[in-house]
Amino acid sequence: MGPAVARETVSEPVGVARAAAEAAAAGVQWRKCPAVERLPQPVECGTVRVPVDYTDPGGKHIRLTVSRARATGPAAERLGPLLYNPGGPGGNGMSFPLYKRLGGLWKRLNARYDLIGWAPRGVGRSDPLSCQDPHEFVKGPNPAPRHPSPAFKEAMRKKAAAYAEGCAAAQPDRLRHYTTPNNARDLDVLRAALGRPKLTYMGVSYGTYIGSVYATLFPGHVRRMVLDSVVDPSPDQIWYRANLTQNHAFERRWEDWKRWVAEHDGTYRLGRTAEQVQASFDRAMAAVEREPAGGTVGQKELVATFLTTGYADSTWAPHAKVLSEFLAGDPKPLVRIAAPRTAKAVSEENGNAVYNAVECQDAPWPRQWARWDADNTASAALAPFNTWENAWMNLPCAYWKTEPARPMEVRTRPGQLPPVLLVAATRDAATPYEGAVETQRRLAGSSLVTERGAGNHGVSGGNRCVDAHVERYLLTGRTPGDRAECAARPEPVPGGRQTAQAKPVSNARAAR
Repeated sequence: MGPAVARETVSEPVGVARAAAEAAAAGVQWRKCPAVERLPQPVECGTVRVPVDYTDPGGKHIRLTVSRARATGPAAERLGPLLYNPGGPGGNGMSFPLYKRLGGLWKRLNARYDLIGWAPRGVGRSDPLSCQDPHEFVKGPNPAPRHPSPAFKEAMRKKAAAYAEGCAAAQPDRLRHYTTPNNARDLDVLRAALGRPKLTYMGVSYGTYIGSVYATLFPGHVRRMVLDSVVDPSPDQIWYRANLTQNHAFERRWEDWKRWVAEHDGTYRLGRTAEQVQASFDRAMAAVEREPAGGTVGQKELVATFLTTGYADSTWAPHAKVLSEFLAGDPKPLVRIAAPRTAKAVSEENGNAVYNAVECQDAPWPRQWARWDADNTASAALAPFNTWENAWMNLPCAYWKTEPARPMEVRTRPGQLPPVLLVAATRDAATPYEGAVETQRRLAGSSLVTERGAGNHGVSGGNRCVDAHVERYLLTGRTPGDRAECAARPEPVPGGRQTAQAKPVSNARAAR
C-alpha cells in the first residue's frame, strides 16, 4: 500500500465554487421517480452530488435527491426552476411538484416555472440519518405531565442523553456537517446543477432560515426569493431562545382555538368559555392517562395531535369534533388521528433526527440542566400547553457530542441583494411575527406582506391577497414596497366541511 495522499483543505467559499462547477458540468439526469417517493409521472427525479465537508471538496460526497414538475406553459414564457423547502429542520421537499394539484397559486406558478423539490442532507434518501430504532421512536402511549416530577425530569434527561449518543454513533464523522449553512451551500450547488446563474427560491418556516443564510452567503446568486412564515435569524435566538419564545406563541394560538370552540358550544358542547374548553381538554388528558385510547394514545400523543390547531385553522373544527366525541364516550375518531403512525415510523424518526442534528449543531445550547429546568419552569407557568414537550424534544442538544457552530450573522447591505419578499401572519405560533420584522431589518431592501389577525403557518396558497403579491413578485420581480397588509381569511365554519390546508405541512415536528 502506498503512502496516504494528503487532501487539500480549502475555504468553504472555494469548496462551494468547486462543487458548483462540478454540478454544473454534470447537470441532473432526470428519470422516472423511484416507487418509494410516491411521485407519479410526469414528475421526474434525479440526484445532485455535494461534498460532506465544503473545506474538503475532494473528500466524501453524498447525493441529494431532487424532483421536478416541468413548466406547463409556452416555452417562451417559462422562467426556469423554482426551488422550494417546506421547513423543519428535517422536512422533505420532494413532494413539491405535486402542489400543482392544489390549483390556484401553485398551478399558475407551474405554468411559468419548473417546480423543484429536494430532500436536504440527511433527509429521505439523501444519505438518511437515524438516531434510534424508528418503531421505538413512534411507540405509544407516553406521559406528558403538565408539572413533571423530579423523577420524571431525570428520566427524560437520561433519554435525551441516550438519543444524543445514538446520533453520534450513527454518524460519527458527518454529524458536525448537518448545519443550516451547509444546507444553504447545498442549495447553491443545486442551483448550478440546474444550469442557472441565479436562484429563484421559496422557503417556508425553517426554509426561511435557509433562505436568509443563503442570501447572506450568496447575495449575488439570488434572482428572486420568497420567505413565508419567517424564522427570526438573530444569533441570540438560534435556537434555544427561539424555542422558549415559540412556547408563548403556541399558547396564544391555543387560546384562539379555545375561544373559537367556546363560541360554538352549541355544536361541540365543550364549554361556553375558553376556561371551560380547557377543562374539557384536561378531562381528556386525565382519561388517556388512566386508560390510553386504543391502547396507544396517551398524554403526549394527545398534546401532539392538538398542537396542530396552532398551525392551521383548517384543523379547528375537526379537532373540536374529535374531542367532543371522545368525551362523549367514542374514542375511535381520536385514535384515528392521534395513534402512532407505525407505517411512517422511518420517515418520522428520520425527520426528528435531522431536526436535532441541525439545531444542536447550528448554535451553542446550555449544557447545565439547572438552566433548562429554570427557563422551562418559568415558561410553563405562562405557557403550559406545550412548553415541557418542546423542552424534551430539544433536550438532546444539552448532551450533543460535537462542538456546535456559532450562528451566522444574517445581514446584507443596501444594493447587495435583489428585493426579497417576506410573508407572515401576525399570530403565527411556530414562527412568531417578530421574526419577519427582524428579517426585513437584516435583509436590506426586502418587502414584508402581513396577514393581519391570522395565525396560519405557511400563508401562501391560501389567502388571495397574499397570493397576488407572491405571484406578481415571482412572475415580474415587483414587490409592494416596504410593507403591505392583507386581511385574514374567515375563521372556520363549525360543523361544516373544512377546506384542506393550503398545502401539505412537511417537517420533523409538524412544521417549524
